[in-house]
Amino acid sequence: MNKILIINGPNLNLIGEREQSQYGSKDYKYLENICKQKSIDLNLTLDMRQSNVEGEIVDIIQSARKNYDGIIINAGGYSHTSVAIRDALDVFKGKIIELHISNIYKREEFRHKSLLSGVVTGIICGLGTNGYTLAINSMHEMINEDK
Repeated sequence: MNKILIINGPNLNLIGEREQSQYGSKDYKYLENICKQKSIDLNLTLDMRQSNVEGEIVDIIQSARKNYDGIIINAGGYSHTSVAIRDALDVFKGKIIELHISNIYKREEFRHKSLLSGVVTGIICGLGTNGYTLAINSMHEMINEDK
C-alpha cells in the first residue's frame, strides 16, 4: 500500500475561522475527514501533520524520507520565506505536491513567489479545500505511474 504525508504549515489549523473569503468556512476537522476518506477510496495510507513551527516542519520532512512515497505540502506563509523547508524537500526523493487553498496570484505581491515551487513535482492553488482531494488523487496516479 502506498503511503503519503500531508503537511500543513502555520495557521492552517485555523481554517474556517480566519479569512473565510480566502480559505472558506470549512474547518480543519472537515479537511482531515475529506483527506482520510479520499485516501481510503484510493487504498492509500495517509498521515496528516500540522505545525506552526518552521523547524518542526523541516523535521517532519526529514523523517518522511524513508517512510513515504509522496508528500503534499501546504507550507502556508513559509512557502514564501523558508529556504530551510525548500532544502528539506529537495532531499526528499519521492513525489511532492505544493498546495495552496487560496490563489496566491490574486493576493499580495509577496505571495506570488514560492521558494518551494522549484523543488516540487507539481503545484495546486486556488481550489479551496477541494485542492486536497485533487492532490491526493494526483499523488496516487503519479506514484502508480512509477511502478
